[in-house]
Amino acid sequence: MAGFDIFDTIEQLRQQGDAFCVATVLRTADATSAKAGGKAVVTRDGRILGHLGGACVQRVVRASAQEALTGGFPKMIRVKPSDKVVAMTDPDGVETFKSGCPSGGTVDLLIEPYQHAPRLIIFGESPIAHALAEHAALIGLRVCLPEGSESEVDFTSFDPENLSALGVEPRDFAVVASQGKGDGAALKAALETPARRVSMVASRRKAEVLCDRLEAQGLSSAQTKRLKSPAGLDIHAIDPHEIALSILAEIILWRNSYNSEETSHEEKMA
Repeated sequence: MAGFDIFDTIEQLRQQGDAFCVATVLRTADATSAKAGGKAVVTRDGRILGHLGGACVQRVVRASAQEALTGGFPKMIRVKPSDKVVAMTDPDGVETFKSGCPSGGTVDLLIEPYQHAPRLIIFGESPIAHALAEHAALIGLRVCLPEGSESEVDFTSFDPENLSALGVEPRDFAVVASQGKGDGAALKAALETPARRVSMVASRRKAEVLCDRLEAQGLSSAQTKRLKSPAGLDIHAIDPHEIALSILAEIILWRNSYNSEETSHEEKMA
């Protein structure tokens, strides 16, 4: 690939906001076309940009990259001849895969996922919604606001009636801060997304009434039970910025607790 630069490719994908993995050859043994230090990008759809070795290595790297993207954590893998594989994990703890390539070589690779920051999808244009947008940007969340919103922070606009175009992911968060203006429609749209957590700036009683109405309209109880209301940690917040901080503190708690759970799972599997 004339003129190909792996670091330029990584930067281009980062600028596009795409999720991908960087695969690096750490060590090789015996005959193999892969060389230590070799790098490639593995895109979400399985394309390998760069050189890591033969087809046997590429097949394993594609599968491992998808696992790393799903879990959000790096992983080390080893590809070696089938007759040398005793268990699926070597004594040093490295996950091992069988290779049928005639070269007979062994390759150790590090698979590192890159994912853009989670999104905070904010429904409403209340003072709390604007305060949320300001503080969310400061902690690195990507802010999404309804079409027509004005904010001093960079944000992605969305049509509440066509959220599929936004491509909400389970790792994202949704907060309904409409405060009396289209609450039912905003809550329905938020609960229909696959966002990991949905919260609402409202009393518990109001949220229960709205959820009952939405269930009567066809939403499942599994969907409505995802709602956390009132949104935020109880820090006796009063003004919009204090309430926004309490909501973001809760989101940080959810995000970091989820990451800790995933880390514990990875450690148990090692």
